[in-house]
Amino acid sequence: MKYNILGNTGLLVSELCLGTMTFGGKGYWTAIGELKQEPVDALVKRSVDAGINFIDTANIYSEGLSEEMTGKAIRNLGLDRHKLVLATKVRGQMGEGPNETGLTRAHILQQVDESLRRLNTDYIDLYQIHGFDPFTPLEETLRALEDVVRSGKVRYIGCSNLSAWHLMKALAYSDYNHLSRFVSLQAYYTIAGRDLERELLPLLKDQKVGLMVWSPLAGGLLSGKYKRDGKGPEGARRVAFDFPPVNRERVFDILDVLHPLAKDKGVSVAQLALAWLLHQDGVTTVIIGAKKMEQLEDNLKAIDVTFTAAELQQLDAVSQLPPEYPGWMYQMQGRDRKAQMEKWGVK
Repeated sequence: MKYNILGNTGLLVSELCLGTMTFGGKGYWTAIGELKQEPVDALVKRSVDAGINFIDTANIYSEGLSEEMTGKAIRNLGLDRHKLVLATKVRGQMGEGPNETGLTRAHILQQVDESLRRLNTDYIDLYQIHGFDPFTPLEETLRALEDVVRSGKVRYIGCSNLSAWHLMKALAYSDYNHLSRFVSLQAYYTIAGRDLERELLPLLKDQKVGLMVWSPLAGGLLSGKYKRDGKGPEGARRVAFDFPPVNRERVFDILDVLHPLAKDKGVSVAQLALAWLLHQDGVTTVIIGAKKMEQLEDNLKAIDVTFTAAELQQLDAVSQLPPEYPGWMYQMQGRDRKAQMEKWGVK
């Protein structure tokens, strides 16, 4: 297992992160997974034994049950809490009251205490806003997050599912006011969905913000179990929960390349899809989740997959984004400067 620095910090996190959406299966989340405590303990143990030190959860996963089970697994296994990097999130609806959702000061301060209680821990390593709240001023959210950092309840703050301009606005406000800034973005990124590369990835690199990838297998479509007609194995996630949205024709064009490549390398299609992400510049960690131990075992092997330059070029060609403005204008206008730099040997 390799370890990468999380954003502009000194914190080292494993290149694979254990996701916990499959823990519990309460309410809406039954479509994702319904794991009980014993298999949860087994998945956590195997992950830690493999070198994973990063675990990601959220208060809304199974209505708080995922956090509870994650905390209980750490206790049941006798794991050293200080050797783990524990991440959770806030924003989602956690009750029927009008103020039990969003990114208000009231909701953040209430939910950080609830997450600490459910996780049975004194601090949260990475506390992330789970998305954008259109009704709460950004300033209110960032100052509330600063307060939970100063209180010692949270060590770093991160965000998830933000647009580039929202993220840049938040970073600029934090820098100007000398507040804790987001050290990471948790976002959807996969060889089947590379939209992140247009605006967000260049921003992350420029601002030294870490990237945590969610749904690296495109909701299971890149597991290799699905066919072009949309049929998948009984009980498969995409059958019950068709998310995130994808261009299916494009996905299966990519799978047409991945299947023979996987056969040649003696690995699974899923391992190739995960390994492709691990080879992308800017990716800090890839979140993997599993319903069964064999799924976890398969995903863990992705760290050992290597590609030749020709193979990466082939995968890039079949999955590349269509040209979009202003990207194609930047490319055209940049030709003269590129030629000039090449002429004078400037790198």
